[in-house]
Amino acid sequence: MARTVAALPAGTRVTDYVSFGVLARIVPRSRIDAVLAATGRGSRRQRDLPAHVVVYYVIALALYMQSSYREVLRCVFEGVEWIWGPAAVRIAGRSGISQARTRLGWVPLKRLHDELVQPIALPQTKGAWYRGWHVMSLDGSHLDVADTAGNVAAFGRPRASRGTSAYPQIHLVSLVENGTHVLIGTELGPHDQAETDLATGVLAHLTAGMLCLADRLFFGYTLWKQAHATGADLVWRIKAGRLLRCHQVLPDGSYLSAIYPSDRARRREHHGMPVRVIDYRLEGIADAEPLYRIVTTILNPERAPAAELAALYPERWEIETAFDELKTHLRGARMVLRSKTPDLVRQECYGLLLAHYAIRGLMHEAALSVDVDPDRLSFLHAVRVVRRKLQGTGAFPPSGYRGVS
Repeated sequence: MARTVAALPAGTRVTDYVSFGVLARIVPRSRIDAVLAATGRGSRRQRDLPAHVVVYYVIALALYMQSSYREVLRCVFEGVEWIWGPAAVRIAGRSGISQARTRLGWVPLKRLHDELVQPIALPQTKGAWYRGWHVMSLDGSHLDVADTAGNVAAFGRPRASRGTSAYPQIHLVSLVENGTHVLIGTELGPHDQAETDLATGVLAHLTAGMLCLADRLFFGYTLWKQAHATGADLVWRIKAGRLLRCHQVLPDGSYLSAIYPSDRARRREHHGMPVRVIDYRLEGIADAEPLYRIVTTILNPERAPAAELAALYPERWEIETAFDELKTHLRGARMVLRSKTPDLVRQECYGLLLAHYAIRGLMHEAALSVDVDPDRLSFLHAVRVVRRKLQGTGAFPPSGYRGVS
């Protein structure tokens, strides 16, 4: 019996069917289309690289950092070529790819990141909770970017032992969901922008029921007040020499105190915010500091005993592991972001963060299916699996993508 030759519906393009294969469930086409419409960056005419394909392409760049621009684009289109043949797809050149990325800009990627990248832990997710609190950590890091005049002007170079660093750097500050290593609310800036300034935008992603851990570099009255206003509870380290007057000693050895916006306000006891202070030492560790001091908004020691919070605070280092996944296992050790202009650097950064989120989302699903802590799974192995599965697995809906007209 003769069969009808497969063909596209009238008025559609092959690129209307391009998705992101194995990661399409985590970064769905519908969310991309909504963001493109909201930012006014959707394609208004027929193009070889329409806007939604460029979004997927920028995310794919993070998975194939060592491959050329055109080779990454072939990976995105490989499933389409397998279905309809090489003649159905035209692989744009380097100039066409650059123009398409420039048309898209970085704002849609940031908006997609901010809307899509949210905490994913469930009540049964191991390692994500402390006594009912959803544990988060705050910290920052840097990424090397291409050495161009525009990038140097926008981001600057860090100082080195002999002059300045070989590459300019972009600074990022994030929250991490400790149990899943998902990086949330990331803000970008020049390499020398203060982490406390970037943290102002990041802390807006805290909510009631969360417990935020942070290093002593973040502590300050204004940032503490902003973080506490979100409804989240805080456990932040502070400098051991900071003056905090003891108001009441508690049964677990911690004590109540208050922080103030200035020395003058402290002397007059104006605008104080109550805190609970926990001092502790680490015995038997050669390079340990003489005294560690953390402060918390949890004033009742029965809700969170001092010994437990002191043991919980080192979980802050989970964000360093997440940054290592981003910079070493996904981007690649000693690899430099390839984009030559500041706008495309920001676009590439958010593509990298979305790729990390997608991989971590799949790892979380796998961990839940076998009831293990997501930390027990290898991020590097997951990256290799996704790279292997991405090619040739474009998501082609049986009856066509509903957004196609």
